Amino acid sequence: MVRVGIVGIGNIAAMFIQAIEYYRRLDSDVGLIHSVIDGYRVSDINIVYAIDISKDKVNRDIAEAIFAKPNIVPKLVDVEKLGVTVRMGRILDGVASHMVNDFQPTSLREPTLDEIVEELKSYNVDVLVNLLPVGSAEASRFYAKAAARAGTVFVNCIPEFIASDGYYCELFERSSTLILGDDIKGQLGSTVVHRALASLISMRGAEIVESYQLNVGGNTDFKNMLDQTRLASKKKSKTVAVASTQSKPEEILQNIFAGPSGYIPFLGNTKVSYIYIKAKGFLGLPVTMDLKLVVDDKAMASAILIDVVRLAAALKRRGIKGCPYWASAPYFKYPPKQARSDEEALLDLYIHLDKLDIDIEPKRLYMWDIYKSLSKTD
Repeated sequence: MVRVGIVGIGNIAAMFIQAIEYYRRLDSDVGLIHSVIDGYRVSDINIVYAIDISKDKVNRDIAEAIFAKPNIVPKLVDVEKLGVTVRMGRILDGVASHMVNDFQPTSLREPTLDEIVEELKSYNVDVLVNLLPVGSAEASRFYAKAAARAGTVFVNCIPEFIASDGYYCELFERSSTLILGDDIKGQLGSTVVHRALASLISMRGAEIVESYQLNVGGNTDFKNMLDQTRLASKKKSKTVAVASTQSKPEEILQNIFAGPSGYIPFLGNTKVSYIYIKAKGFLGLPVTMDLKLVVDDKAMASAILIDVVRLAAALKRRGIKGCPYWASAPYFKYPPKQARSDEEALLDLYIHLDKLDIDIEPKRLYMWDIYKSLSKTD
């Protein structure tokens, strides 16, 4: 059993919790990236702890809180009460000034760091997932420090550079636990699709001249990101993720733009992404690509979380500490070390897990069979 805590009971949490129940009931692995990780199936994920600051969510069972405003994820599955009461957290910089009416912070006393640490220990939380709004720099680091002190794995899903920060790597190393992050990729989201196209261009001998990725949506994530002061790390995370696929990422970085571009309320949780790439191909002749991608924003993130929390528990069980870049690279936009492609990142993950004797099925790369056959001949 993987005992999971969640900080920020927003739309991703609403989709994630329903997804666990959906796959628990469904006799199928359709849509999952990996059905088994170290013996853990989706049904082994157990939500045991939850934190929020909204008066509509705090002190309610999490099964009710996930449908409280301003969440807009529809009820896809009937989730019975989990017996997990949403606890009051620290507000810090988690609520932008223009989001106060949406998030409706309660006036209850905020807990101290010591109190959060003791709660994580008393609830035996294996993995603490950070789902705070973009721009929650101080709040994210507060919970990261709490997780480290409690010996809990920290999964940083937002674009605050924590897993990629040497200070926190050392902190979690000393605490004999680990951190995965930063900034979760979607299953087939805009960044992973943009990276796939960019990797293909590089692999086929062409070069990107310029590229942009524009994203619009209608949930509170996009409304929160109307405040440009909260977006610096988000834009850097997405832009570097694309530039890192190229042979000279530092040179192309200034000609790549990737970031949230607009809030359109009627889109709800639907994210629409427009990806443009101009490349220089054979004889220096231009190649232009234009792509429109439409996805459910929260389903994309939840598909990754289903993998990540099980992987985190498996690594903790094997004594892995600090910031293992190879565990973050397939799942996050800004890992401690970028891979040139997502195929490379996934192969690297499989190689490390094989050395740790951690089973992960099914293998999603034909390259894995080639690697194993070559290993046997060496």
